[in-house]
Amino acid sequence: MANERDENFGEEHQTLDQMAEEEVDYDAEPAELEQLRQERDEYKDRFMRALADAENTRKRGERDRREAEQYGGSKLARDMLPVYDGLKRAIEAATDEQREQSAALIEGVELTMKELLKVFAKHGITLIAPQIGDRFDPQVHQAMFEAPVPQTQAGDIIQVNSDGFMLHDRLLRPAQVGVSSTPKQKNG
Repeated sequence: MANERDENFGEEHQTLDQMAEEEVDYDAEPAELEQLRQERDEYKDRFMRALADAENTRKRGERDRREAEQYGGSKLARDMLPVYDGLKRAIEAATDEQREQSAALIEGVELTMKELLKVFAKHGITLIAPQIGDRFDPQVHQAMFEAPVPQTQAGDIIQVNSDGFMLHDRLLRPAQVGVSSTPKQKNG
């Protein structure tokens, strides 16, 4: 059945070469020629639009795949940040006396923190750890409060409340900081 259909197709339809070899009736009506030209132009326009749509769809699919690969785990990553915060607070809260008495426990918490940071790095999560005295950057810092502090300039970080994180080139969580405002001048 398929061979029969292919043979019939070949008999009924001409190839482009055959069509090109046919004689063209140059005496055809000018209106008919103009109509054929318009039809040709319309089909060409539709074809070009279809090609552009197909290319745009391919590019959009590729971009979506890349973003899903890079940022698909952002919700899980965001959910893991409190774990980092808890481990950091535990390490910072340990006194020298507690470190002596529970050295193995403190070491275990520190090793867990290092392992968590390795996993973060493996998945493109980087730490934003501002220091006191750094300049406030609204792209990666969130100002939790502003206070006039002597011997500082407006916009200096005066306190770090929590570290921030980037997921590749996107901000996952801003570092939460206190910022110095312009110190009040004494009226004299």
